[in-house]
Amino acid sequence: MRKLSFATAAALAVTIAAPALAADLPLKSEMPFAARFSWTGCYLGGHLGGGFARKDMTDPVQLVQDSFIAPGATAGITTASPSPSGVVIGGQIGCDYQFAPSWVVGIEGSASGSTMKGSRTVGLPLGGPDTALVQAKTDFLTSVTARVGFAFDNLLLYGKGGFALAGDRYDVTGSFAGTPFGFVGLENRIGWTAGGGVEWAFSQHWSASVEYDYYGFGHRVIAMSDPTNGFLGNVDVRQNIQVVKVGLNFHVWGPGW
Repeated sequence: MRKLSFATAAALAVTIAAPALAADLPLKSEMPFAARFSWTGCYLGGHLGGGFARKDMTDPVQLVQDSFIAPGATAGITTASPSPSGVVIGGQIGCDYQFAPSWVVGIEGSASGSTMKGSRTVGLPLGGPDTALVQAKTDFLTSVTARVGFAFDNLLLYGKGGFALAGDRYDVTGSFAGTPFGFVGLENRIGWTAGGGVEWAFSQHWSASVEYDYYGFGHRVIAMSDPTNGFLGNVDVRQNIQVVKVGLNFHVWGPGW
């Protein structure tokens, strides 16, 4: 009888204590990181990626032959497309606001240095076997964009668009009838950009992103000069640039900071 009474008392004690112990234990579903993260705040970070450009230059052949012979010396329009490609690396800074409850709006400024360059060789019909090497290079890209996204807790899908600026250099070099030439043109061109990406917050203050951006710069007449021979002339350049990049951001001035 004593053993039975002791077992009964122990069982009764466990029955009474169980609810209290259960109340003290944390639930696995209670406040996971994803539910706690808010995109409201500001951030700064860096990015690395690749750029691919289309630059149609019309008409570098006429530029050369008009300089050496007479205006309108070519028999037709020639378009050279150097198609630069290379690496982009830079940084970004921005602020976001999350509302209702999963939509996110924000603004971002970005600047990238670039190694994008490309070249094409074109023939000079009035110069016999002579050719011209047409080169194009993008030195930098900057942008100011607005972005709108939808947050799945700590995962953000977003689109963006705004203003952009590109710094470009163009060179047309070679020789005409035995005389060397070297035309150079520089410009900073304003355009627009649009893109989108996905950003993943893997801690309270850090996030990583993958992004695609398209830059449209239309066409513009570029003044070219040959300082050695004193020649001047114009070419029309139409261009667009595409960039794919990965980024890393540090979030500041937000919830939990």
